[in-house]
Amino acid sequence: MPRAIWKGAISFGLVTVPVGLFAATERAAEIRFRLLHAKDTSPIDYKRVCEAEGVEVPWSDIVRGYEYEKGRYVVLTDKELARAHPEATQTLTIRDFVPARAIEDLYFDQPYYLAPTGKAAGKAYALLRDALARAGRVGVGTIVLRQRERLAALEPVGPALLLTTLRFAYEVRSPDSLELPPAGRGWDKREMNLALQLIDTLAADWDPTRYHDTYRELVLKAIEQKVKGEEISAPAPKKPARVVDLAKALEQSLKTPRRELARAPARRHAGRRGRRARKRAA
Repeated sequence: MPRAIWKGAISFGLVTVPVGLFAATERAAEIRFRLLHAKDTSPIDYKRVCEAEGVEVPWSDIVRGYEYEKGRYVVLTDKELARAHPEATQTLTIRDFVPARAIEDLYFDQPYYLAPTGKAAGKAYALLRDALARAGRVGVGTIVLRQRERLAALEPVGPALLLTTLRFAYEVRSPDSLELPPAGRGWDKREMNLALQLIDTLAADWDPTRYHDTYRELVLKAIEQKVKGEEISAPAPKKPARVVDLAKALEQSLKTPRRELARAPARRHAGRRGRRARKRAA
């Protein structure tokens, strides 16, 4: 069994469920490049240089400052910052149970699995999981992770309870400042019917294994070829066709085999992504 990132409890009402927190996702090792001197391929080193004096500064002489005005800083020590840390209560206290579809996708951040710690916690864990599934609601509360208080959503996903950290309202930008076409306007009925037919043609069940990180695969292949002294081969880039007649482009899309559509370069920017798998719990 993997090691828990955090151990604490879920609290709803007067009920407490001891749980451990586990990562629900993993990132493939990032392809990292070092900056080298072209002359001898020696790695380039970075130094901490004082802008005013032009000299290198050791770590012992470096402090942490916040720029509250242009060119003016206030210095905070580690002790002063520690006083601003929220109390690590080791408890996720659920404040509200909201409809599962009420939270917009852009608020969701990082997912984690929760598992009961100890046999005695299993019954309360199962009760909360199954009750959330039946009610079609998500528990919302706060949890302290890595010395920072995070808003979080608790929901059932299969046999597990999934805790997903949420962005606070101030972290989410409004689209009001963007120049966007009004809803329900700018297209005619024929174009809408064709678009719906095309969506139906490409309809499929969600299967994440069907999709690949092609950029990573191509970069790793290029690195392997370079190490072997081979010439790097790459597919020729495809330029997206310019859409002049929207209805004509939709009709042509309906005539094109599905497997070719999947490989075709995008003719328009991607539409709104599908609803998250989390919503299926509703």
